[in-house]
Parts: sequence; C-alpha cells; structure tokens
Amino acid sequence: MSRDAAPDGRQPTAPYLDALVAYGFRGVTRFHVPGHKGGPGADPGLLHAIGESALQLDVPQDTEGVDIGPSPTPYELAEQLAADAYGAQRTWFLTNGATQGNHVLCLVLAPLGTPVVLQRNAHASMVDGLVLSGGLPTFVSPTLDAGLGLAHGVAPEAVEAALARTPGAAAVFVVSPTYYGIAADVSALAAVAHAAGAALVVDQSWGPHFGFHPSVPQSALTLGADAVLTSTHKIVGSLTQSAMLHVAHDSRVDPARIARVVRLLRSTSPSSLLLASLDSARRQLAVHGEALLSQTLAAAQRTREAIDRVEGCAVVGEEMVGAPGAAAWDPLRIVIDVRGTGCTGYEVSAALKAAYDIHVELATQATLVLILGVAQPVDALERFAHDFAETIARVARPGARDAIVMPSAALENELACAPREAFLGVAEVVGVDDAVGRISCESIAGYPPGIPALLPGERVTAELVAYLRQLVAAGARLHGASDPAFETINVLRTHSAAAR
Repeated sequence: MSRDAAPDGRQPTAPYLDALVAYGFRGVTRFHVPGHKGGPGADPGLLHAIGESALQLDVPQDTEGVDIGPSPTPYELAEQLAADAYGAQRTWFLTNGATQGNHVLCLVLAPLGTPVVLQRNAHASMVDGLVLSGGLPTFVSPTLDAGLGLAHGVAPEAVEAALARTPGAAAVFVVSPTYYGIAADVSALAAVAHAAGAALVVDQSWGPHFGFHPSVPQSALTLGADAVLTSTHKIVGSLTQSAMLHVAHDSRVDPARIARVVRLLRSTSPSSLLLASLDSARRQLAVHGEALLSQTLAAAQRTREAIDRVEGCAVVGEEMVGAPGAAAWDPLRIVIDVRGTGCTGYEVSAALKAAYDIHVELATQATLVLILGVAQPVDALERFAHDFAETIARVARPGARDAIVMPSAALENELACAPREAFLGVAEVVGVDDAVGRISCESIAGYPPGIPALLPGERVTAELVAYLRQLVAAGARLHGASDPAFETINVLRTHSAAAR
C-alpha cells in the first residue's frame, strides 16, 4: 500500500471481486439484464474471445450481496479499501475513465460563471468539463523543453501569477505527472493555491502507482492536493476505462458534492467487470506493489542503459528534474530522444511495428515514449533493447533533426468568450486561412507536444495556423480537430458576451 498510508490488515481482500465471483458462479437463474444471460445468449465469437467466465461476471447494478444490502456492502468496502490504500478521505470508482472524474470536478468546482485556473496542457476532458459546467478558465502555461518540444508541469510562480489575474478563483487544475513522466512541485502548488483560497486538483492519471515505492514520486494527496485523479488502467492493471477519484483528508472539496455529481454523470449500468478490476488492482498494488515495482524498475534501468549505447539515441527524463515545472521523475516512463539518428520518432515507431510488431505508447517528431506497467514483463524489455538497436542500425541516416517547437504566442491566445459559449454556439466551417481572427469552436492539440494550440473560445491566429500545418506535414496527429488534414475549422458565427 502507499508508503504514507496506515497499515490495513484488510488490504489483501477484494470484497467486490469476491462477492461478484460468488454470485456469478453459483448457478443463478437469470431473469435480469444483460441479455447474454451469463454466456448462453452471447455471440459464439464473443464467447470464444473473452470466455464464459467473463460473461458470467457481467452482472447489473443493484445486485443483492454485491452492491446492495446491509451496509457496508462489498462495493462500499471496496471503495473504502481504495481510499485507505491511497491515504484518501473518500475514493470513488469510475467506469468512464479519468474523463468522468474531470467532468465531475468541473461541475463541482467550476459551475456557471465561476473563475478557475487551468493548466493549458490539461487533458481534453478538462475543457469538455468546463463546457458542461460553464466555468471561466484562466490558462496557465507549462514550462517547455524547447529542444525536444516537450511540456513539463506548471511552475508555482506561474500559477501564482495566474491566480493574481483571476480574483475569486475557486480551484487550480494541474497535471502531474506529464505524459513524459515529469512530476510538478505539488507541495508548492498546493501552498500557492491555498493561499489564494483555491482548491488544488491534480490530474495524476499517469501516476496511479505514485507513493507505492520509494523510487517513484510521492502521491499528490500526500503533497497537499485536495482532489486527485488516478487512471488505474494506465499503469496499475485494471481494465481499460476504469479509474479512481480521491478526495484528501481535510480537503477544500466537499465529498458530499462530489458524490452527488458522480451519481449524475455515472451510467445506471456500470460494468461490474470494470469495478471488479479496480478492486483487484487496488489489492495487488497495496499488497505486492512495492515488490512488483522493484522488479520492473530494475529491468527498466538495464533497458535504459542498453538504449543509451545505441548511436544517435539517448534516454531522457531524470536529468530534467530541477528545471522549472519538473520536481520529480517517474522511472516507469522510457523516453528516447532519436534526433541523432536523422529520423523522426514517427519513422522509428513505424519501423518497429513493421519489423517486430512493437507498439510504443507515443511517437513524436523527436522522441519515442514507452509506458511500463507495475508488473512489466522483463523479457519484453530485454527483447526491446535488441530490436530497437537493430532497427536504428537499419533506418538511421546522417544528420540530426530538430523538434518542431510550439510558438510562444500559442500559449497566450486571447480568450474571447467562455468555452461553453463557443462550443454550444452556432458554428460554421471555414478554411483555416479565413479563420484567422475568428473564434474557435474546437479544441485542437498537436502531438507533439500535446498542448492545445486552440481551445473553444480562443481567437485563431496566423502563427497558430502555420504551426499546426507544420505539425501535419511532419506526420503529427491533431487531436480534437474536426478536419485532421487541417484544411477547415469550425468557428463561432456570432457571440454575445466576452469571457470576462
């Protein structure tokens, strides 16, 4: 369990999983949904693909002895054990990913007209959450590594300045760690937010394992955050689309309000398989997490050393700690700088797929990003070191490449109206050149570096159009763009009020 949480003799149990298994395999006669009836009604192809056991455990909400009955039910116990493991006052299981949690937090902390401070390279679901809630954001820019085109976290000084521009801000929303494994100075961010009377919310989606080993960063809950999201499926091993939302002890966020909005945004048919996977992933992390992480970290270090010996390549990450916005580093990320090979990360990624069926998490113009799980198979890491070296030897060419750097103007766009007004307003499709000076209805982020270049409510500029075209030409993906080729864009036809 988290090294900051009190020992709990119940952590080796998985009450929700155990109750689900007891119901699913005892021969219940099912006159309830779902229609596959535990397997007999399923398509044979699905039955063969996922097995009868999975279908027998696919049961509806409000099943006696699982999530209804005398309190505490197995479901209630499972969430309490997760809260205890993470050192939280209260934890909620989410079956629509951390996206659901971001929407919840926006509705709770940024209702209609409420000012908040938001990290500019926050997940797209944060902007979507503000569209739902009607909150008014002041964006704060992350620090950038210009050479690699990577974004770090936000610096406390930048948040303090943003709060000074945002009187009455109810909350500060930040991301830590980043896609590249860099954690922000959460303690300092919490102090700055709290001094201004605002809650600190940390999207720790990429760090659900934080705090469970001395060689990984501490959890944001321990460092003073009021609410934290952990995307359990990304690293810890629950099923895709499952996550947790944690509220700290003595939090500035009211758990009762969170619970009310979770009910609002939650499906009335949550997947029992996703919930069971959260319960079991919590158990494995709490009981065996430190041992499993030790094995993975040792194998990852050997792999880094092997990659560093490949000509034209370098593993980056740990040496960035100490830069603004970079207070700690997650060793479950392997970020490889391939600029010295003369190839882009896109080209190296494609070559690895073609030759070895290796799929990396992310390719950028300058890097490859590998995401490791808590119990990453060691043999896969060892094979990668060999296959990567062979691939580079085959595809490398003379001449280093530079990353495409986001123009600084992209981080200081004019917010002409609230994101909600722009997204829900009457839009029209125009050519991107004709869109200059108009108000964007879209959220568009180029990968790399993953920072939104345009958000709903911001004005389109000629510099941004040129930058996004450059990314498309280099092979980057434009996340959120209605036209991936970036020839047209949705802009607001009219708007009635300014954002401020």
